[in-house]
Amino acid sequence: MTTVNKLEQALNSAKSLQADLKTFSMDTENQQAQQMFNQLSTNLENTVQMLQSRVDFVNSEEPQYLQEAMGMQPQNNQQQNKLQ
Repeated sequence: MTTVNKLEQALNSAKSLQADLKTFSMDTENQQAQQMFNQLSTNLENTVQMLQSRVDFVNSEEPQYLQEAMGMQPQNNQQQNKLQ
């Protein structure tokens, strides 16, 4: 598993947890619990933004990850295949 795959997996997990926390906040009538879940959700929102920035950066620095994700071969492999 590549670094970008691990980052994307962490990003998706963080988004899922954030959604769960928002749901917990809406499902409880306890004011303290609502505040706690909302605060945790807000903290995770910051984490999601940072992870997304890192994923975007890695994809911009390592374009082969983006190409692999879209089912394309990196440029060098395409050229090598033409030569063979």
